[in-house]
Amino acid sequence: MEKTWRWFGKKDKITLSMLRQIGVEGIVTALHDIPNGEIWPYEAVVEMRDYIAAAGLRWSVVESLPVSESIKYGGSDRDRLIENYIVSLANLGKAGVKTVCYNFMSVLDWARTDLEHPNADGTSSLYFDRADFAYFDCCILKREGAEADYGADIMEQVERKKAVMTPEDDHKLVENIIIKTQGFVNGNIKEDDEKPVEIFRELLGLYKGIDRDALRENMRYFLSAVMPVCEQYGVDMCVHPDDPPLQILGLPRIVTCDEDIAWFLNAVDNPHNGLTFCAGSLSAGAHNNVPELARKYASHTKFVHLRSTDVLPGGNFKEASHLAGRAGIIDLVRTFQKENPSLPMRVDHAPLMLEDEKMGYNAGYSFHGRMLALGQMEGVMAVVDREIAEGKI
Repeated sequence: MEKTWRWFGKKDKITLSMLRQIGVEGIVTALHDIPNGEIWPYEAVVEMRDYIAAAGLRWSVVESLPVSESIKYGGSDRDRLIENYIVSLANLGKAGVKTVCYNFMSVLDWARTDLEHPNADGTSSLYFDRADFAYFDCCILKREGAEADYGADIMEQVERKKAVMTPEDDHKLVENIIIKTQGFVNGNIKEDDEKPVEIFRELLGLYKGIDRDALRENMRYFLSAVMPVCEQYGVDMCVHPDDPPLQILGLPRIVTCDEDIAWFLNAVDNPHNGLTFCAGSLSAGAHNNVPELARKYASHTKFVHLRSTDVLPGGNFKEASHLAGRAGIIDLVRTFQKENPSLPMRVDHAPLMLEDEKMGYNAGYSFHGRMLALGQMEGVMAVVDREIAEGKI
């Protein structure tokens, strides 16, 4: 697989020259300065492509060309927004950038409650605590009917938290769930928004009456509209699984499991309609057998995110070492190296270590932690390549 790295543009403190030195081959990025829903001009795409090429790398994957909320919930302006999306896809295809990772998650791209959960070795990792999330939902967001979504044991923990949580604790939870994990990737909430909780409530309100079937139909509508331009320019669309792959905040989630993946692939049966195989997102659901999913959907996979999680009691989970956890990454590498070896792959959500926090990192995207993970994956791929050459797999 091609060793790629998520890079956040020219303002990223991790430079392209640094990435070249550590063995990165391809870059995963986006035009982050263009607001969601607006057209990516051909000239801007070419400028970014050439800037990356000048560093001896290539723009391998777009992550992401965001799908506007209105497309997801079926707003009155969705056709105009889809037309803009089609023009952007055409401009990418004409410039030779052929793989587009996107998601169809409502409102919240991904969710964690703790961005620096301490590990025994002195590093820290991302963490999802269901009771903390329920406290945010019920006591800070105050979503109507939220309590019914959690079991009695979780609500008992929420009641205990009410007695000890401070305003500072509440603020930290808001930052972790709806600001720091969202704002740096064209998210709905920005770091300088004065009333993020109120904005978030308004966004949730847009999905009133949108259930799982409705969201699925809106995804089918979107994919049906963009596939012709994908065919024309050879662009692959690959949806990212929901993270976590669970129903949250009363919102429908439609890319969480085997059944969901099969549904969207069959809903618009086209070779350019594919999957971003995010091992971390899928492994966070105890219902998913990740190596089995990789074997089943290798031919439909256009892009791979290698990371792993540990699922803990009570619905909690944490990011695990890339060589541990329940994703079974070594088995995944065997599958993809054998079945689809040209795939771009990036490591993801590595631990904070060696003073990464001083480098102005984005949540989940440390430098040293990802560099360690990339070295681990390079070693795994070398062993697997030898296994393939010797006919052992």
